Amino acid sequence: MSKSLIEIAYEFVASHKGSVNFSEIWEHVKKVSEMSEEDASRKAGQFFTNMMLDGRFVTLGENEWDLRERHTFDKVHIDMRDVYSDVQTSDDDSEEEEEEVEYNKVFEEPKEDSDEDSEEKFDESSEESTEF
Repeated sequence: MSKSLIEIAYEFVASHKGSVNFSEIWEHVKKVSEMSEEDASRKAGQFFTNMMLDGRFVTLGENEWDLRERHTFDKVHIDMRDVYSDVQTSDDDSEEEEEEVEYNKVFEEPKEDSDEDSEEKFDESSEESTEF
């Protein structure tokens, strides 16, 4: 039974004492699985995604990977509050609200004055149509 690509990667990273660059991992996986270059180019993205999702691996930044079991939670945990704190500010909210109001003006109902004008025009046209 052949090993999955992620299993090959796990064994490769486990055989190293420290972190390993993703390109080294991928080259090893391609070699061991005897993958053609065409297959390798098609599968590289999915393999990277699989490593990201596999809980046994952790990325240390700068494209360096290691086994999660070798690192404490504090060292590899990313606090998402830090990531999202710079994404949206209150200034962004007010600008979005102004844009929404401007956009919705197009869909607002016409004012009463314009309704009366249209009724008068309708009445005039109906009178004209009754005369022959």
